[in-house]
Amino acid sequence: MHRGKMEGITTFKSDYLPYDIVKRPLRVQEEYKPKTGEIDLGTTYQRDYNAHKIQPVTLVRPLERKHATGGKLDTIPTYQDDYRSWEVQRREPSKVEHMYHPPTEKFGNSTTFQDDFIPRELIPRQSFKPPCVAKLSDVPFDSATSHRTSYIAHQLEPKFVRSKEEYRPSNQPFEDLTTHRNDFKGLPGQLAKSCKPENAEVGSSAHFNGVTEFQDRFQPWLVSLPEVRKTKEYVPPPGNMDFNSTSHLDYVKHEISPAVPIRPISNGRRTNAPFQGNTTMKDDFKAWSSCQRETTKKQQEIPNPTGKFYDLTTFKSHYIPHQIIPAQSFKPVRAVVPKSAPFQDETMYRTEYTPKKQEICPANYPSPPGYVYVNTDSHGHKFFRQLTPEFSESNSNPIPKEVAVES
Repeated sequence: MHRGKMEGITTFKSDYLPYDIVKRPLRVQEEYKPKTGEIDLGTTYQRDYNAHKIQPVTLVRPLERKHATGGKLDTIPTYQDDYRSWEVQRREPSKVEHMYHPPTEKFGNSTTFQDDFIPRELIPRQSFKPPCVAKLSDVPFDSATSHRTSYIAHQLEPKFVRSKEEYRPSNQPFEDLTTHRNDFKGLPGQLAKSCKPENAEVGSSAHFNGVTEFQDRFQPWLVSLPEVRKTKEYVPPPGNMDFNSTSHLDYVKHEISPAVPIRPISNGRRTNAPFQGNTTMKDDFKAWSSCQRETTKKQQEIPNPTGKFYDLTTFKSHYIPHQIIPAQSFKPVRAVVPKSAPFQDETMYRTEYTPKKQEICPANYPSPPGYVYVNTDSHGHKFFRQLTPEFSESNSNPIPKEVAVES
């Protein structure tokens, strides 16, 4: 075993160079000298405020009314009177059930990632990190800063105080006439006309064909079950296992004697004298008889009132009821002015709308009319060509033209 002495020098102790710390000079605080003269405690509020005499506001409250609720209130609300419940029939769903058929062929197309990906060997990037080595300097530390060398203390100028203008009230009376009171005229208006078109149902008497684009273009594929990977059977290694470890081989056993407990030597002296249980606490302490202390109540200085309670308040004695005058309403009268002329309910939609015949998409047919089947690609898309007649300048006979259409 190594019994040498450990050298307590670390990289921090070897690289660190202590500097001489110079204490910062303390600034001597100037002695406070109070100013001579008296302090002017006047403010702009005291100088410009004009005191007005304010009279107490009289309370205007309505008379106390007692609402009697002796009778039973039996009324019918307008919603219950006008509402009529209708019997709503449940609409049957028009969903067509489709049975899923698994495909019979195996899907063997490769992806674009498998076709375009080329595995390349990873090359580690070069590290441009600088070496972590402390740079030592032989120049002593300079504690001078630009603030200490360039700062010049200037004396502050007195702050400019703007004089407050004196408030001068206007001599003219206040005009409370607004533009609404000046321009409003209570004239009866006409109700807005409804431009809503008629709720006409759009229906068709043609028979519905149950063939959809999904049924026509979808081709079932055969889905194969995933292969179950069998686990390999465990085969123990041949030969005997060596259970010796580095701890078993290098460990040196030492003979250690058990620690002897340090206890005082007990003298085996026994006496037959009785045990004296008296202590200084029992001899000096005397129990005193204690009793519960009575509660001290303060005598009532104000006697209880006698006689009948006078319930007249200042509100009942000083209140004067006034008659309430309702405010005049400037709301226009909603009156319907009848006219003998008929109502013109024509709109631009009704006058300019031209109904057109709804054409059926040719993709709904298994073999669309007017088209010729060309081929089917690898994804199951069918391509057709449309035959459209064209007229040449020399001959009036139509010439068929082929147009590619994807179904």
